[in-house]
Amino acid sequence: MSTSMTRWDGRAWAVLAVLCGAIFLEGIDVAMLNVALPSIRADLGLSTGMLSGVVSAYVLGYGGFLLLGGRAADLLGRRRMFLLWLTVFLIFSGLGGFATDGWTLLLARFVTGVSAAFLTPAGLALVTAHFPAGPQRTRALGVYAGTAAGGFSLGLVAGGVLVSFGWRWVFFAPVLMSAAILLGAVLLIREPVAQPRPSGGVDVAGAFSITGAMLLLAYSVVRLEDPDHGLVGTVAAFAGGLALLTAFVAIERRSAAPLVRLGILRSGSLVRAGLIAFLFLGSFAGFQFLVTLYLQELRGWSPLETGLAMLVVGLDTVLSPTLTPKLVNRFGTLRVLLGGLVVAAVAYALFLPVGLDWAYVAMLPTMLLLGVAFSLAYGPLTMAATEGVDEREHGLAGGLLYTATQFGTAVGLSAVTAVQVAALADGSPQAGLAALHAALLVPVVAAVLGAVIAALGLRGPARRPSRPETHRARAS
Repeated sequence: MSTSMTRWDGRAWAVLAVLCGAIFLEGIDVAMLNVALPSIRADLGLSTGMLSGVVSAYVLGYGGFLLLGGRAADLLGRRRMFLLWLTVFLIFSGLGGFATDGWTLLLARFVTGVSAAFLTPAGLALVTAHFPAGPQRTRALGVYAGTAAGGFSLGLVAGGVLVSFGWRWVFFAPVLMSAAILLGAVLLIREPVAQPRPSGGVDVAGAFSITGAMLLLAYSVVRLEDPDHGLVGTVAAFAGGLALLTAFVAIERRSAAPLVRLGILRSGSLVRAGLIAFLFLGSFAGFQFLVTLYLQELRGWSPLETGLAMLVVGLDTVLSPTLTPKLVNRFGTLRVLLGGLVVAAVAYALFLPVGLDWAYVAMLPTMLLLGVAFSLAYGPLTMAATEGVDEREHGLAGGLLYTATQFGTAVGLSAVTAVQVAALADGSPQAGLAALHAALLVPVVAAVLGAVIAALGLRGPARRPSRPETHRARAS
């Protein structure tokens, strides 16, 4: 690969900074909006359903188009897709800032989600293309993953600060960031060495079927968050999604140029990474949602105070690029990932006895351990997803991984919401705390299941994919 960096010079750092900026932007954008939702509702007079729709629209766009976005990066060019959809992200984030009604916000968030679905897998593929396999890529992915997780944790604080100046700055700030990243990308990012394109043209039938399937499945998951939605409609959406997914598999088996080569799913490392990402991100999304409700509704904390309470989780921003690559090179990707999942399960378990009079010092161990857990798990997930996968399909592998994380996030939110609503006896603080305790079991169970999957992977033949790279690097 002519674009691979043989050493970490100034340009290598600059390229990585641009790519990290994009994934940081995606994380901080989502987190800031979550903090701003009450202010948006108060200013625009949105109903609860419309406000929920503003969040759901992003999930639908992101989850619905991720697989198409990942394959588009491989087929149409990673740099081209990165630049195009970063521009779309910039434009529609600005549209959200000028919104005067809920429908404009819905449109802005949906298209922003679609742009993230194309932008994110292209960015991951560009990281693996610019840094060769081995310690260099491990280090680059460590920095990349730390930045991604840091964007979400820091976004909670940034959102609280920006809302104090007006909720529209939650949309305008990403516009400014996007413009800076876009300029850097135009100047620094190169297209990887061209790979032969598959013959037979574009798989249009596959593209329509998988996008429709993902949209319907994401919609069915989103409906679970609101108990007012009818069960019949939710089941119908889920069944329609499964039907289209079945049709997609049949189309891909017969296609001369499949959108998703089904053989990629034979990669045990990729499938395992997807399952673990689903559980790990789902557990954290559910936990973060519950903590936000606990601090703001049961304890009366402000959005800024809530963001500051979660800020320590951003510890992974420092540990991921410094500690994690060393651990991966020494112990292997899967063992480090397992450690992160075990730490996450312990962190959630420590929060189970939370009370109405807990001081922040009692919550601090959980927040610190979650920072460590993200440091150990998030980076190795991105590494595992591309281990053993052909370089030409890294965009597709990224699309599959981020589809798992997006659906995991949606399911995690829906699961804790469903449990909390079912367990809530009345509107008293004591009943709210009891419902919170019941819902907090969901993240614990999800993290434990993820650890079990990782542990089972250590017993299989695919447990040593990262060792040869490490040995080759040391030998050289």
